Amino acid sequence: MTCATAAIDIPIEPNAVWELIGGFGSLPDWLPYITKSELEEGGRRRRLTTSDGDTIVERLITFDDSARSYSYRIVQGPFPVTDYISTLRVSPAPGGSGSRVDWTGQFTVDGIEDEEAQQLFLGIYRDGLAALTAHYKSDDE
Repeated sequence: MTCATAAIDIPIEPNAVWELIGGFGSLPDWLPYITKSELEEGGRRRRLTTSDGDTIVERLITFDDSARSYSYRIVQGPFPVTDYISTLRVSPAPGGSGSRVDWTGQFTVDGIEDEEAQQLFLGIYRDGLAALTAHYKSDDE
């Protein structure tokens, strides 16, 4: 298995961040390249549409509201990987001021080099976390 992980600290209280990103269908609320999220199967599956028109289908594996985390598996998508499982987690930032948001994934590479797949998901996670930070900065304006 290959892994990718990214984290960011933001000066927003963890429960407030979780309120924005913790819903399994909430990606379009903060992630600009996801334009649509349709929940299926009682909210256990989401069908995402990207800004490029691609479809990604993901299944919720675990959801822990009190721990502010959820894990999901990609069922269908345009990625050169299989067995993809990812976790999104919000916790208090070190020092107790604000939040740390962690986005991690593990997967089996299919057709490309491990490092290339790792960099692909690392870029997605970093861009997503930067968009989350920008969301809060635009709220301040």
